[in-house]
Amino acid sequence: MKLSTLGDKLIAATLKKVTKSDRTRAGILAAAEHLFARHGYDRTSVRDVAERAQIDPALVIRYFGSKDGLFAQAATIQLELPAADALAPGDVGRALIEHFLTVWEGAGRTRGMAVLLRSAASNELAAAKMREAFQQQVMPFVAALGDPASAARRAGLVSTQLLGLAMCRYVLALPPVVALSRDEIVALIGPTLQRYAAGELGTQSAVIAGG
Repeated sequence: MKLSTLGDKLIAATLKKVTKSDRTRAGILAAAEHLFARHGYDRTSVRDVAERAQIDPALVIRYFGSKDGLFAQAATIQLELPAADALAPGDVGRALIEHFLTVWEGAGRTRGMAVLLRSAASNELAAAKMREAFQQQVMPFVAALGDPASAARRAGLVSTQLLGLAMCRYVLALPPVVALSRDEIVALIGPTLQRYAAGELGTQSAVIAGG
């Protein structure tokens, strides 16, 4: 009985330690996400993160190894794009912009996109993570919608709309863009995304191709 009691105590102590460790890690990550999104990579220090998380700076290094390691975790982007074959051919643009608005503004939103947008212009690690998201998530989605030969071009054009909107609405907070309702954004941006994603570039593309 004593052995069982001792074993139970050891298990409880271990679980308590793990739970505390998880809370500490989550607190550091939340602080980092906030600061990176607000100030960017270069203007955020390990000490700043530790101060906001109310811990010793050494714990940040213990859990994440370095500022770069912390940034890599804070700036993770999972777009969770819908399956292309599940969308009606003429509904891609609307579905795409609605999905991104949910990712950016919905209950389960993360700061990953804002973190990267704020930092990518001046930090190569941030820029590399943006390119990685483009190559691994946006490209396969767009490729499945049309001619694979034009997928890179179409995905690039899609990204100009989505990243431009995100920059203006969430990072720069331009008042006219912030003031747009969700329905207005879907109505205004959706048709453009439809043309780009599905390869419906029309006469403009033919003119460019013909010189």
